[in-house]
Amino acid sequence: MNLKSLIKILFSVAAIFILSLTSCTTEFEKIRTSNDPKLVLKKANEYFKAGNYLDAQSLYELSIQFYRGKEEAETIFFNFAYTHYNTGDFMTASQYFSNFANTFYNSSKREEAFYMAAYAKYRMSPSFRLDQTPSVEAIQSFQDFINAYPSSTRIPETNKLIDEMRAKLDKKSFSQSLLYYDLGYFESAVRSFQNHLKDFPGSAYEAESQYLMIKSDYELATNSVIEKREERYEETIVLCNKYLEKISNRAYKKKILEILKNSKEQIKILKA
Repeated sequence: MNLKSLIKILFSVAAIFILSLTSCTTEFEKIRTSNDPKLVLKKANEYFKAGNYLDAQSLYELSIQFYRGKEEAETIFFNFAYTHYNTGDFMTASQYFSNFANTFYNSSKREEAFYMAAYAKYRMSPSFRLDQTPSVEAIQSFQDFINAYPSSTRIPETNKLIDEMRAKLDKKSFSQSLLYYDLGYFESAVRSFQNHLKDFPGSAYEAESQYLMIKSDYELATNSVIEKREERYEETIVLCNKYLEKISNRAYKKKILEILKNSKEQIKILKA
């Protein structure tokens, strides 16, 4: 086959492809502008089943004005929410699922919509390094779902997702406290670790947080002006005694005992 023949074939294929696209577009536009509610809804459902969610979304949006308050409205609104979810617009999907749950209170689809409103927020939950507002909102939405449907078969999965996001929040909080410590902002680190332990009882980073809080307090005392050192070493001793019984990790316990010993020695030196 020579180059000229190959070029002709390629042009023919391209022409067929363009014609097919034009045909599809023309068909969709004819439906969209038909002002025929039954045809628009019929094709919206067909597009939805075929996974063509963008075209389905456009036609469902048109159908809403025709079927609002009618029997078909329930399926239209439900599928419309899913078109947003399936195209990755999780924020809008969550809003529409929530609206559905609040509007179609007696619908057999309400439980699923209630769950999906929360799950769409879960899909927006970012890496622990980023702002965790979506995770906090998703946790609250899942908790609302649990309160509304305590016997739902989705409860185990819901609890699993809540635990996943709480673990992310735990890690985020710990990493923020650790950053203060690494930068040498020991006073801020102490407060941050204290808040972390208060906000996340049973944290995966509990023992390390306790140790680093005490270590930060010790470093703060050591780097303080002479007039404040004794008072701050006393504070370190109080922290050491308070947390020694709680720390089961032998390595941290040994390190804290060392800080306790050093703090007492420094006070003796200051009093000498």
